[in-house]
Amino acid sequence: MFDAIRASGVSQLERAERLLSDGSCSVLSLDIFDTVLWRRVPRPTDLFGMLAARLRKAGLCPEWVTDATFRRMRIEAEQRARHASGSACGEVSLFDIWREMPQALCTGTSLEKLVGAEVELEREVTVVDLDIARLVQVADKNDIPIVLVSDTYFTADQLEHLLDRRELEPLRDARVFRSHQHGLDKGSGLWKIVLHELGRSPEQVVHVGDNEVADHDVPGELGVRTVHYRRIDAEFARVLDREGESVDSFGPFSPHVHAEHGDFGLTSLRAKTLQSVPGDVSTSVRTAWRYGASVLGPVLTGFAEWVASRAHQSGTPVVWCPMREGELLSELVTNAARTRGWNVTAKPIWLSRHVTSIAALDCFDHDSVRDFIRRSYRLTVEQLLTSLKLRPGDVPSLADKLGILLNQPDVVDRVTIALTESPHLTNRLAATVTAARERLLHSLRRAGALDAPELPLVDLGWGGTIQFQLDQVLRRSRTGVRPIGFYLATNERATRLYLAGLRTESYLGQMGHPHDVVHALSRSPEVVEQCVSARCGSLLGFTDDGSPELGAPGSSPAQDLEWQGAQHGIATFQEFWNRYVAHSDGAWPELTTDAAALWLAKIMRSAVQAPTEAEAAVFGNWQHEDNFGSSIITRILPDDLVPAVPYLSPPDLDDLDMRDAYWPELLAASDPNLSAAVRAMRSGAVDPAMFEQSGQPSETRLRFRTPDDHWWDGPRRRVRINHNGLSFARLNFESEGATDISLAIPGRPAIVRVDWIEITAFVSGDPNPRVLRWERGEDFAGLVFAECTWLGGNLVEFHAPHAAIWLPLANRAGGPIASAQVTIAFAVLPQSMSGLAHRLTPASGLARVTGRAREEYRTRGIRGVAAGAARIALRQLGGR
Repeated sequence: MFDAIRASGVSQLERAERLLSDGSCSVLSLDIFDTVLWRRVPRPTDLFGMLAARLRKAGLCPEWVTDATFRRMRIEAEQRARHASGSACGEVSLFDIWREMPQALCTGTSLEKLVGAEVELEREVTVVDLDIARLVQVADKNDIPIVLVSDTYFTADQLEHLLDRRELEPLRDARVFRSHQHGLDKGSGLWKIVLHELGRSPEQVVHVGDNEVADHDVPGELGVRTVHYRRIDAEFARVLDREGESVDSFGPFSPHVHAEHGDFGLTSLRAKTLQSVPGDVSTSVRTAWRYGASVLGPVLTGFAEWVASRAHQSGTPVVWCPMREGELLSELVTNAARTRGWNVTAKPIWLSRHVTSIAALDCFDHDSVRDFIRRSYRLTVEQLLTSLKLRPGDVPSLADKLGILLNQPDVVDRVTIALTESPHLTNRLAATVTAARERLLHSLRRAGALDAPELPLVDLGWGGTIQFQLDQVLRRSRTGVRPIGFYLATNERATRLYLAGLRTESYLGQMGHPHDVVHALSRSPEVVEQCVSARCGSLLGFTDDGSPELGAPGSSPAQDLEWQGAQHGIATFQEFWNRYVAHSDGAWPELTTDAAALWLAKIMRSAVQAPTEAEAAVFGNWQHEDNFGSSIITRILPDDLVPAVPYLSPPDLDDLDMRDAYWPELLAASDPNLSAAVRAMRSGAVDPAMFEQSGQPSETRLRFRTPDDHWWDGPRRRVRINHNGLSFARLNFESEGATDISLAIPGRPAIVRVDWIEITAFVSGDPNPRVLRWERGEDFAGLVFAECTWLGGNLVEFHAPHAAIWLPLANRAGGPIASAQVTIAFAVLPQSMSGLAHRLTPASGLARVTGRAREEYRTRGIRGVAAGAARIALRQLGGR
């Protein structure tokens, strides 16, 4: 599939090349800017901000004139010059424009010098489009004359200077038709002049240009054969918009534009890469490819170049990239080093959090064993023993508890005691850990990773767990080797690396700073990790000869195709980037600087925080592997949260735990209003408090009861009201065996429409979840209402802040609850906090009794109905 995608990308210029090669045309016509030449800035007007910095540095502009200010002045000066022009189309020269700039601003500087400074900056910032250069060579080889047709304020001499490049040698004899020269632009009559002076019929001319109207529609209507060499398509324009980079030339100036390198060529190269999008693949594969080419490709290309540079500067010839991400990362780093001429090679190596955690385990330390168990997710006792190479018979006290889920602190503590309470068992565990450690070391030695005093690791990062645990392994084994880390980003958990004296460097963000970048990546890392990982199972351990033992891959055929598309998009962007690096003879800017990292961080952060609807549709269906001894596989966008989208507000997304949703923003992408609200809140345009009720805030509160009839306080969530007037709460709790829960849904006097309550519960000792749901009127009729009134259907009136509905979890689930996830979708009409508001009429007594009987029958069968009837009879007798 990778080769198929590679072969299917059809260049927009292939048609033009065929026409030139087979003699089907007699003239090649080219637009100049954004066709023959493109700029290393997002928009042409951004060059004016760079010019301001250059003029200030040369003492030709006052210090108090900022880049953004000067840019706006230069834009306004051009508009004034065009308005004052006698030309029908407002055509002007660069000298005309500069005459509109305030002369006092650059006292003592001649007009010619100022114009020359702008032209020289244009020369430095413009780049020859190598694909157009190839087309020029084809035309020259076939003796086909070339003309240049441009809407421009540059003079003939200025254009000659800009086009004086070795790649464009055949253009020295090209005729140039300039709008300023003829007083008409391409959309208003210049094309008729071109055809008249060429003396050719329109069908004999092939024109290539980027402007849909001036280079495509207008000449096409005259009969000229055109190739629309589009720079930025509609999809990429939306991507740039989410990054805060409007395609409007007169929009705000980006603070990220570098005074010397602009945008490092990233915008134009991303656009050029997207021109080669495969045309014969499904829509989902195409979406994944574009994400790889326009988002992950630039970010990982910069990361790879930074890693190669850091290794080159420190004299490190080999860096190691842990699998599964290592297969792609090693290729990207090696390509970057080779292109830049640095003596650095990257190699993949088999490592994982799970394997290093076992090898680093101190089985004689109670806390170490407990922490190891706690890091697992939905692991059963049996799965834990298997990961430690223990059989049930080795731990007799756990032999009849193999199915118990390790999701309660009390259970974890007891299992920890069982594994460490006897010297025999501790020694048995020590033997297992030692064997795992030796197999890991054997694998590292066989690869050559322990041949130097430092073992440089290249990984995506976040908490640096592998480096930290591997360091413990290497120190305990007295290898004399210490691991160092080069990461895309690390969060606050990486503090332990620095405290351990380990060299750790990060590209986009280090140890949680800058917060917005690191938090976005480490909170929702799934799409990056999945797109970068190789298509193989998780590393479970090593054989005696050091070969990796892998689990089964956890993806679908559709996901595999989309993954291949994303990886090919990543590789394609790096190919484009490296092509221009290699062609520049060392003059191309590096992505190793802080300024470049800031630009790429903006691309990555905005992609995570504001995915498009198409991206959400693709990546939301991808599967996630826990990769820590567990075989749990879940969707990145959980099915249970999809129905909750109409109830969510932006702050609700922030409240979701990573286990609730690996990428919360995917939920927002499916609802345009929610997505817009999220973007507004992220940008600071909207205060999160606007989604809360007016007056005193309230909270949804959960309490649970244990078999000893004791009530415990559980989690709580702020009550918010979204754009639909709806509310949502997700509450997770663990217990030593809950029987009932109470839900104070509005946390204040209110009338509440409870649309549904869904609880995913784990019964003590059972690893299989039970999904319980209350959504119909009859579901609510049989519940206990504490200081609240059931009004019928799904309406409840809560009379006090602590008023609550009681749900009989143990009866419904079949046993005491060890842990549960509670989701409530509701609408709330607040009432007076005084409690004096008029109370509505409750549901009829018959309806409540009938509902109670249904609940008793559902949970306890006919015996429950009989017991309920007896209770009613006793109450009636007691009332006489």
